Amino acid sequence: QVQLVESGGGLVQPGGSLRLSCAASGRRSSFDRMAWYRQAPGQQRELVARITSGGSTNYADSVKDRFTISRDNAKNTVFLQMNSLKPEDTAVYYCYAAVVINVEGASYDYWGLGTQVTVSS
Repeated sequence: QVQLVESGGGLVQPGGSLRLSCAASGRRSSFDRMAWYRQAPGQQRELVARITSGGSTNYADSVKDRFTISRDNAKNTVFLQMNSLKPEDTAVYYCYAAVVINVEGASYDYWGLGTQVTVSS
């Protein structure tokens, strides 16, 4: 059974940095896609950054040039380095992993339970 466990959240002042980690267990081979999503109170969950098994990335416009997603395929771990944090980055951050099962792109999707990031002075 696949499990995703996030860590690294916390309270940080504006302009500070945090590094989130997500360790996936229950699967020997790497996931096709891994990503970070976030959800602020009263808002929908949104994509923050995504990375393929080959290392291709894309980011939400709001975090470009501040956040960096990376992964260690051998350890099935994904990271999110967050710099120059702003109060509007405050949210619960969720780890996501997917295994593509056919050529149409259907996938098995997995989610972590989330880690709170609070940016406040």
